Amino acid sequence: MKLSAEELKNFLEEKTAKYNSPAFIESDPVSIPHRYTKKEDIEISAFLSAVIAWGNRKAIVANANRLMEMLDDSPHDFILHHSPAGLKPMKKFVHRTFNGTDAIYFVRSLRNIYQNHGGLSGVFKEAHRHHERGRRAIASLKNASTPLSMTREVSLAHHIHHLKKIFYSLPQRPRTTKHLPDPLENSAAKRINMFLRWLVRNDKRGVDFGLWNFISPSQLSIPLDVHTGNVARKLGLLTRKQNDWKAVTELTERLRAFDPEDPVKYDFALFGLGIVEKF
Repeated sequence: MKLSAEELKNFLEEKTAKYNSPAFIESDPVSIPHRYTKKEDIEISAFLSAVIAWGNRKAIVANANRLMEMLDDSPHDFILHHSPAGLKPMKKFVHRTFNGTDAIYFVRSLRNIYQNHGGLSGVFKEAHRHHERGRRAIASLKNASTPLSMTREVSLAHHIHHLKKIFYSLPQRPRTTKHLPDPLENSAAKRINMFLRWLVRNDKRGVDFGLWNFISPSQLSIPLDVHTGNVARKLGLLTRKQNDWKAVTELTERLRAFDPEDPVKYDFALFGLGIVEKF
C-alpha cells in the first residue's frame, strides 16, 4: 500500500478514531479491568489479563474472567489476604501454557510487590528512579557538557526489565519465568506493552485508564504481535522481519513521527486493520 507520509498519517488517524472507542471494550481483554473502580483492582486485573493475552480473544476474556472469580472478584484484597487453602482452586487453572503453578506464583509475587514495593506502580516508579540515577551518572562520565535530555532513553525497556527482576525474586520453578518478557533480551514484550498502554494513556476516549501519570504516553512502545507486525509491514511502517524489540523500536519511532506525544494510540488502528478488517 503506497501512501505519502501525510496520507498514511491521515489513514491511521481515521482508523484509530474508529477503533479507540467504548465499543472496542466488550470483546477485548481490556474489558476485565473495566469491571473495577479501585486503582489496585484495576492494576492487578489488567496485569493478569495482559499476561495471558495470547491466542483466541474470546478464550482470553473467558479465562481472565475465570481467574478473577478465583480471586473472589476482589483482586487486591485476595492478593493481600489469601490463605494457602484459598490458592488450591488455582491449581486447575489453564490458559495455553500458563497453568496453575504459574497462577499461584503470580499471586504470591503480587502480594510481595503490594506489601513491599508499593504495588505495580511502585515497581515502575522504583525503576524510573534507578534509571534516572544511572543515566545521570553516564552523562557525567561521558561528557559533563552534554545536556541531560540528550542521554534520555525514550522507551521503558529498563523499567520492564526491573519489573521482571522484582517479580521473580521469590523462589519459583524455572518454567514460570517465561511468562514475563524482557526487552533487554530482545523480546517484543507485547503483553507488558499492552498493559502499560492501558494504565498510562489517558485520551478520554474510555478505553485506556490513564491511572499512571508518572509515565508519559510518549515513552510507551507499540504492543507488537503477528497481526500488528503484518499490517505495519504492508503499510511500509516496518522493515524488520522478526517481531522482536528491535522491530518494536523501529515501528514505534515511525509512529512517533506522526504523534510524538502519543505514538501508541495507533495500536488501535493496526489492531483493527489486522484483526477486524483482515487488511
